[in-house]
Amino acid sequence: MSKRIFYPLLLLLVPVIGIKITDEINWSVLDFLIMGGFLLLVGKGINFVNSKKMKNRIFYIGLMIFIFILIWAELAVGVFGSPFAGS
Repeated sequence: MSKRIFYPLLLLLVPVIGIKITDEINWSVLDFLIMGGFLLLVGKGINFVNSKKMKNRIFYIGLMIFIFILIWAELAVGVFGSPFAGS
């Protein structure tokens, strides 16, 4: 397994720094675990895309990133009002 799969976990440094700077960011250990797992899943999915056509590869990776952003927004603020929303 390539170490590159774990690079997206560096994005978790943003809320860690935010927690140290301000009291407005309130993440628990469970939040970090869920987001870390989600980032690993998306990173693994992007590595899994194996299309020979560049158009298809860009489409599939863009679709994964779009779905990631939608789920992330729902977990953070409850855009769609689902039962697992963060609000």
